[in-house]
Amino acid sequence: MPSDLWSFTLDFYARPGVEQACLSLQTHGGNVCALLCGVWLDRLDVPFNPQRAQEIRQLTTPWHDQVVGPLRALRTQWKAAATTDVELGALRERLKVLELDAERELLVRLQRLTQRWPERTAQTPGNWLEALAGDAASKAPDALQTLRRAGEDLA
Repeated sequence: MPSDLWSFTLDFYARPGVEQACLSLQTHGGNVCALLCGVWLDRLDVPFNPQRAQEIRQLTTPWHDQVVGPLRALRTQWKAAATTDVELGALRERLKVLELDAERELLVRLQRLTQRWPERTAQTPGNWLEALAGDAASKAPDALQTLRRAGEDLA
């Protein structure tokens, strides 16, 4: 398993069912970068800590609200018109790349935040994923289970 969060994310997101589960949780208010970070922390055996989960939320929420969210909203807004306007379609694709770059930067910041957190010393189950899913966990439990199982398959 890759030790850096970005490489882990690329590998994990390509696993069967993960992309659709992430999108489902995102539709229900989940932050995909936080969810992927949660799976990563669980796989690295970082002990769960509610205060640290709050630190992750404090990092991800403003970045999503001020950077990723507006890019995604504009890209979504242009979707229909871009099917008949080639130039707008090209701009929309550039927005998509910028949105991905913004998510990558968030993952880099998450890794920087968590890099010195200790690894687990006892065999206790992690619950980063559930904690970071927030309300989306109860709204899309099957999607959350898909991510949990895919993460467990990595071990």
